[in-house]
Amino acid sequence: MKSLGDMVRRSQPSLFWCTRGLPRANREAIYTLSAFCRHIDDILRSPMNAHEKIDLLNAWKEELDNIYDKKIPATNIGRKIYKTSVRFDLAKGMWLQILQSAYLDAQQPLQAPTQDVFEQYVVGMSVVPLHLTLMITVPEHPRANQELALNLGKATAITYILRDIKSDAKRGHMYLPSDVLKETGVEIGTPQKMLEDKNLIAAREELSKKVSGYYDKAERLLSKMDKSKTKPLRLLMNTAQALFDEMNERGWEVISPKPNLSITKRLNILYKTLFR
Repeated sequence: MKSLGDMVRRSQPSLFWCTRGLPRANREAIYTLSAFCRHIDDILRSPMNAHEKIDLLNAWKEELDNIYDKKIPATNIGRKIYKTSVRFDLAKGMWLQILQSAYLDAQQPLQAPTQDVFEQYVVGMSVVPLHLTLMITVPEHPRANQELALNLGKATAITYILRDIKSDAKRGHMYLPSDVLKETGVEIGTPQKMLEDKNLIAAREELSKKVSGYYDKAERLLSKMDKSKTKPLRLLMNTAQALFDEMNERGWEVISPKPNLSITKRLNILYKTLFR
């Protein structure tokens, strides 16, 4: 069986190289977190019906009980989560927040959620994994870690929501919160109708203003931390921000084709992250 490191090296080579300077225990912890989040995302994006998705998420909830309460994980990745959680003092509630966020999108596709539901979804799917990463890599900055995770998590999550808005609509999703949609004049309806609404441009622009502020705050916080320990997060931010800047420059009225960074740009970002 391939190690998680081999799997990350194959599926996420940039992340793999950005963790090479970390102690082995820290690397393995990040690989475990990445594998868990990727697995949950695969469940949500699979063609399975809602009942099957809920069953799988329930199985992971039971596994977290095995890990934290019974101390007897039943799966290979569960054993790695147990080892990681003990070593870095990671609370069960944080893993559960990731699952709870997934439940929001598993029962039925999220469509123009309320601001509260949107916040819960973004926190579970993006903010919490970043907070866990920081607890693994720079535990000496607990207060800054929480603020950094909140800002960088929101920035990156909304960036990808804005990027994938057309493909998500085709799958029956509209992740933009109803509060922003209504405030900018978008009529709440099916994802496809909201996608075609002329006022969607204003909604995307409104969210982009918030994202710019999140990136600014995240950059200020990251600049005060040890670069050698925060390379994985710097890679995440540099990649997402490059996509955001490209969308911002071409205008928020453009939704297709969605921006994708060329191999050259990705290599430049990796070089910048590793050596600057």
